[in-house]
Parts: sequence; C-alpha cells; structure tokens
Amino acid sequence: MNRQVKEKTGTLANHGAGTLYVVATPIGNLQDITLRALEVLRSVDHVVAEDTRHTRKLLSAHQIRVPLLSCHAHTSAEGLSRIVSLLKKGAQVALVTDAGTPGISDPGVALIQETLRHDLQVIPIPGPCAAIAALIVSGLDSQPFAFLGFPPSRGAHRTQFFVKYANLSMTRVLYESPRRLVRTLEDILDQWGDLRVAVARELTKVHEEVFRGTVSQALDVYREGTRGEVTLVVEGAPVASNGEVLQDASWKHALEAYLDHGDSVKNAVEKVQKIYRVRRRDAYQAALHLSRRKNEEPGEGGFS
Repeated sequence: MNRQVKEKTGTLANHGAGTLYVVATPIGNLQDITLRALEVLRSVDHVVAEDTRHTRKLLSAHQIRVPLLSCHAHTSAEGLSRIVSLLKKGAQVALVTDAGTPGISDPGVALIQETLRHDLQVIPIPGPCAAIAALIVSGLDSQPFAFLGFPPSRGAHRTQFFVKYANLSMTRVLYESPRRLVRTLEDILDQWGDLRVAVARELTKVHEEVFRGTVSQALDVYREGTRGEVTLVVEGAPVASNGEVLQDASWKHALEAYLDHGDSVKNAVEKVQKIYRVRRRDAYQAALHLSRRKNEEPGEGGFS
C-alpha cells in the first residue's frame, strides 16, 4: 500500500495522486542531512536518484531501505513518463541528486518539470547547496547574485557564456570541475577582468578550502592543479557612480568605479591596467585626482 508523507502541519501532502518530494542531501558531510529529509526518505515508496550506487550508500548509512529508480542526464522521455505514471497512481516519490539540491545544475530538473506538466504536486525538502554555501562564506555581496551553473566545456558556446555574463553587475556563482579550473579562471580574467573571487573547494569535507583574493592571485595558487569539485564566486562587473555598468566605458570611468567600491589607488590602477591599455603613470595620476576629489566631497548629513 502506498504511503503518504505527513507534513509538520499534520496534514497529508495531497489526496489521491502521489507527490514528488525534492530532497536535498549532503554535499560532503553526511551529518548535514536534515531530520525532515530522513523522515521523507524513510516514508516514500520510491527514491529517484542521479546515481543509484551513490544514493544507496547514503541510505545505507541511515538504515533506510527503499526501492531506487534512476534519473540522469541521459534518461529518456519514456523513463520520465514511467516515474510520472507511478505518481499518478498515488506513489510517493523522493528525488535526490548525488550531492546537494536536485534541480540545481542537475538532471533532476527534467523530472520536476514533467511532474508539474501533469499537474502533480512537487514539494521541496530544503537542505545543503554548494552554491549558497560558497556564496555566504565568500565575503562578496550576496544580494543580488546570479547562479550560472557550469560553463560550457568548449567551443563557441563557452566563449559566448563568458561574453554574455561579462557585464552582470551582481555577484556571479559558478560550478567547475578541478581539471578546468585554471582555464575558467583564465577566461574570467580575460573577459571579466581581475575581479575579486572566492574559490571554494571540498566544501563541508575534511579538506575544505576557501581561497579569497583576485582572479590573477587565484591563478597563481591553482596553476599547478587541484582536486575536488569547485564553486567559484566572482564579484559583479564594476559600476560607475551613476549606476551604469562599465560596458564600453573609458578607463577613467573604470577607475572611478573601483575607487567607489573601496579599492585603494594602487589596486584600482592595477585592475584598470589589466583591462585597458593605459600607461601606469596616466592611470595613477587620474586615480589620485579622483581620490582627492572624492575625499573633498562632503559626507551625507555632515558639515561642508
């Protein structure tokens, strides 16, 4: 007999048709699984997993025995339909990914969309997410931010990716594999500039590491390679004092934006030189002028 999972309100998740529970699982440390996630996993009729072998280890660690179904990047439309058919018949189904939250750079999004297309209920069971974990420890602005997922691995699509998001003024969060980390940092430096970045590696695991610095500094650190999945958090494109993103603006506008963001004269000049072809002497003199003008301006509510 199909079992329905009770919510904390004490009401059944639905009546009649089944429910798809989107269950977040640990990104490294098994202790990060929530009590609610365990309750759902113990109560459903089926668990749909990206890699059943990986998920079986997680379930075994918590003495959970439940039939496993597979849903990965190569799952056919027929495969999705079979899972939806179970839901229509009243089955309670949990969707998990290998690590983190299903649907975030994860093939499970196809099942979520197909389930909703049939007007069936989808309920989130929140928990770990590498993108959010990296963002909150990055030291960069967390609001607003844009999650960009994995950059395309090669070709024109990859080039278009970095060009498309070059002028986002909000913090950008990306996933990347360790073998492509250096190449991605090089592309960011080339297309976005030598911005501040956090490189979060092996989050919640024994060898967790978060590097904070500029893109060029990160390249110096990781040039020889690294291990473990990586989350990159990159500051937004510079914005001038009038609020406009510096798209085709002059190097003087770029200088002003960096100084407005709190960079020192030295750091502002170095950043501008990496993006624009300008002599250091000219950039330095302009930065000193802008800095003096900024310091001479009266503060809000202050005395003039």
